[in-house]
Amino acid sequence: MELDSKKPITLRVTEAHSRDVGRGIARIDPKVMEETGLVSGDVVEIAGKRRTAAIVWPGYAEDYGRGIIRIDGYIRNNAGVSIDEKVTVRKIEVKKAEKITLAPREPLRILGAEEYLRHLLEGRVVTRGDYVPLGIMGRKIDLTVISVQPPAPAVIISPDTQIVISEGKVEAAVREIPRITYEDIGGLSDAIKKIREMVELPLKYPELFERLGVEAPKGVLLYGPPGTGKTLLAKAVANETNAAFFSISGPEIM
Repeated sequence: MELDSKKPITLRVTEAHSRDVGRGIARIDPKVMEETGLVSGDVVEIAGKRRTAAIVWPGYAEDYGRGIIRIDGYIRNNAGVSIDEKVTVRKIEVKKAEKITLAPREPLRILGAEEYLRHLLEGRVVTRGDYVPLGIMGRKIDLTVISVQPPAPAVIISPDTQIVISEGKVEAAVREIPRITYEDIGGLSDAIKKIREMVELPLKYPELFERLGVEAPKGVLLYGPPGTGKTLLAKAVANETNAAFFSISGPEIM
């Protein structure tokens, strides 16, 4: 059975492994790939609350038969979904991008930025409206794809693609929402699991707690020595739930 635009499949979202973060790829359950005829290098549209696209890679051996798709926090953000939510996936044909216009969240003052960005983005699949984070000269730059040529659901950036940096900058919809994902945090898998159950689920599915007659936690206390990831974890939860994050130190409120 060939996966096409008429036969989308539904998969459950789970986190990407750290080695795959920022690469624009989606690892799909190998069993699903066998059944649908998907192969590595195919491009799929991923539809949640929004639509984005990614390049297919096979899932890991432990993913076989689980019906999952592993995508990083950036792709989840572009698709408007969180971990354990469902997305529909379908194979699409992509065109080579002739021109891509990118808008930075803050001014870019890099000589020859267009050439440098084309080199960094070569081989990436993007759709209009995608958020694309890049590491440039030791700092993270947030870019938004504001237009693609030719018009298409998704395009792939090639060595011939013209990259244009918009003179205006795109303001974040909610500036206080941090761009930290669970994949950015290492060694805290148990803490992530607990805080997702105690914070993320009540925020995203309050009706579930009402139906069960269970009162959601009013707050969570994270404790530990400095530098162990407490603030980073809170930022990741805020990002995954699309919630504002305000960092306030004790002396500021005295």
